[in-house]
Amino acid sequence: QTRISKTSNVKSMECELHCPVCKEIVKQPVVLPCQHSVCLMCASEVLVQNGYPPPELPPEPNSPASTPNTRSPRQARRPMPSKADHRPIDRVLRSGFGTYPSPGRRRKEPPPAMLFPCPPCGREVELGEKGLTDCLRNLTLERIVERYRHTVSLGSVAVMCQFCKPPQSLEATKGCADCQASFCNECFKLYHPWGTPRAQHEHVQPTLNFRPKVLSCPEHDQERLHFYCRTCQRLLCPLCKLRRVHAGHKVAPVTQAYQTLKDKITKEMNYILSNQETVLGQISQLESATTQTEQLSQSVRDLTALLAERHASLSQALEGARQRRGEALAGQVAERRSLLEHAGLMAFSQELLKETDPPCFVQAARQTHSRLSTSIEGLQCFSLAADPSFRHFQLDVSKELKLLTNLQFIQAPLAPVIDTQKTLAYDQLFLCWRLPQESAPAWHFSVEFRRRGVVPGGGARGGIQGRLAAARWGWQRLEEVGGTSAVIDRLEMDSVYVLRVRGCNKAGFGEYSEEVYLHTPPAPVLNFYLDSRWGLHADRLVVSKEQRCARSVPGLSLMQAADRALTSCHLTADLLVGDVAITQGRHYWACSVEPGSYLVKVGVGLEAKLQEWFHLPQDMASPRYDPDSGHDSGAEDSLESPPPFSFLTMGMGKIFLNSPASSPTGLTYPLPPRLGVCLDFEKGRVTFYDAHSLRPLWEGPVDCSGPVCPAFFFIGGGALQLQELVANRMADQTPVRRVTIQSRVTNLNN
Repeated sequence: QTRISKTSNVKSMECELHCPVCKEIVKQPVVLPCQHSVCLMCASEVLVQNGYPPPELPPEPNSPASTPNTRSPRQARRPMPSKADHRPIDRVLRSGFGTYPSPGRRRKEPPPAMLFPCPPCGREVELGEKGLTDCLRNLTLERIVERYRHTVSLGSVAVMCQFCKPPQSLEATKGCADCQASFCNECFKLYHPWGTPRAQHEHVQPTLNFRPKVLSCPEHDQERLHFYCRTCQRLLCPLCKLRRVHAGHKVAPVTQAYQTLKDKITKEMNYILSNQETVLGQISQLESATTQTEQLSQSVRDLTALLAERHASLSQALEGARQRRGEALAGQVAERRSLLEHAGLMAFSQELLKETDPPCFVQAARQTHSRLSTSIEGLQCFSLAADPSFRHFQLDVSKELKLLTNLQFIQAPLAPVIDTQKTLAYDQLFLCWRLPQESAPAWHFSVEFRRRGVVPGGGARGGIQGRLAAARWGWQRLEEVGGTSAVIDRLEMDSVYVLRVRGCNKAGFGEYSEEVYLHTPPAPVLNFYLDSRWGLHADRLVVSKEQRCARSVPGLSLMQAADRALTSCHLTADLLVGDVAITQGRHYWACSVEPGSYLVKVGVGLEAKLQEWFHLPQDMASPRYDPDSGHDSGAEDSLESPPPFSFLTMGMGKIFLNSPASSPTGLTYPLPPRLGVCLDFEKGRVTFYDAHSLRPLWEGPVDCSGPVCPAFFFIGGGALQLQELVANRMADQTPVRRVTIQSRVTNLNN
């Protein structure tokens, strides 16, 4: 079975052994500078066709010109065959194209370089001023061809002895690599007598194509090629290596280049063999593409055949009706013609009236009277015997003509445009897109995403680790997505995902959209609602029915009280907390603050301290008043212990990283569309993020000795809305898979 497999492999490589010029198995191949191999005869013919002088080529083996006219070996001893009669191909290459004066003579102008049109390259390859002389013979390819011929039994043609008389020629049994000829047993003994140097010649299998034992330098005779110039990608002899042309080039021993190239080819071959499933998949993909092309041509042929069939059917029905009506009308025309004055019926009636015998007249005139009465009746009540209007055969082809006029090949959808304002990564990843107006409609979409390797700080991994991460997290695909949005769940936390979309219709898949990068939250998303039990005044703070949105407005009663007291209008401070208390784990949530808000503080705090400090609403004579200072981090009674709560102040379209009261010139940043908060209960740290890009804004300590609640503090007018879970938003549209938070969360209402 192994032998059969090897034979099959050898037979399947025949296409690799063809000459690109003659399309047959190569004979005496030479290597062009572009590394392609062609037959020497083919290369010579191509150069002659392009106007170059013909070379001096050796005659074909076993031809009359190649076989010397010698006597039979049974007769007198003959002299040894001269090398001129059987010159090796290397000598021919040296005496081929580009034979110019010796180097000692001064040449006025350098000869032009020969150009060979290489079919595989599709361009002209420069051979140099010496032409084929610089092209080495491809001995390795010749050996492969010889093994191939032996395997597929193409070498069964008998090789005849080149020194027997033609009428008595015997089949050759040996070949001499030094004499470059094939001999029968008797001729071999005759030309290689014992006790002479010729007896030491190397004998090989008889062949029609002899080759030298080793490659020699085409410029320096008998010099073997011991070096390889990696810069020029040429084999060099020791004399060529000393030339100034190769000064500074990377020259290595040919054995080293041999081993390096052999190892590379072995690794590449092993890689391809180990990925046969990938190759088969690509072949299936190519065959599918070919099938689609054939299906398109078949669709056009089916349309043409259907139109032709329908045309034949309508034409046949129309022709049958026309023939029947034509016959009826033709009969009516003949009947009317008979009523003319000189017609047959009138003439017959006139002759009938000349009859004087009453009995005979009555007998003959009865039929004529009947015919005349029928003609008069038809003349008075004339109507066509057939309807010439063909109203039952009228065709309204305006719609069909319009369809045929607008008949075009279906175009694949254009690249979708991803809506970055609606696309977000929260508890799940929500992706939204649209097609351009000029795009063809799509039947469905394919959403592809993959994870990009990131480090904890958010930067992308580089080097080998980055490539390994990219290889591990390849593209994943959601097939046949209907609509223009998709939800992806069960993603890794604190990871960057790359997403792209493409549409599909009958024409196939279109182009990919631009890739977008989304950063998943650093911790599980905490879902909670606003608890309005603490410090809530209905005339100043309104919580929505869903308890996810709150708006603070200066109350009318406060303004009236200030007017009666003849004082300025005071601002109010109202507190809202979440209806959950966190006792362990890491949690993340996000909210958005209206840009027109005056001052809104977002953060976390100990449940006991929040109840103690903000149990009653406090009036503030100035918006700069704040119960804490520094970085909005609670009381200052203990500098060593962490603060009981930590807030980030926002307002008037900005974020204040320092308290406005203590540092009016503190750092400010533009207010992001969404603010993210991440609490690490075990470490006692809270981090604020730009929820759109997951860029950290500020991180600080917080006291986690007891239950910690999300807290929101309003000073003056403002509005805040909690980020809704993607799962809740898409619950009415598509079924989603929920990811449950594993850490324990206590509901304050319980």
